[in-house]
Amino acid sequence: MQDLYETLQEYFQAWNEAMATKDSQSIRSYMSEDFVGYWSHAGDDEPEPYRYHYNLDAVLNQMNNAKKSFEPYTITERGNGQEYVTIGRETNTINGHPHTALCMFVWRVEDQGLKLLREYIELED
Repeated sequence: MQDLYETLQEYFQAWNEAMATKDSQSIRSYMSEDFVGYWSHAGDDEPEPYRYHYNLDAVLNQMNNAKKSFEPYTITERGNGQEYVTIGRETNTINGHPHTALCMFVWRVEDQGLKLLREYIELED
């Protein structure tokens, strides 16, 4: 089984490559088909949900001259090693300006390895 730290590194590398190519397939390959994400920002009344089939290409087309990175703070195993929860800070640097978010990712062991099951992204700025 692949190490979660390695999976996180590869996942964010896939994002960086996809932002350059505008091809979302490499990102989606890390996602469970049961994936649900939540995106929010200070002042929002509630987070905005999105699922596995959301228009990831539209997101990529908005991200020019951009790079993502992630600093994990904690990783917690649960369900006898079938799921892992990681909390950390994601930084999107767009046109040289960093935009940070606190994130929680839930990864699940599936037949193909670790897959992203859920994410919660809370923009800080």
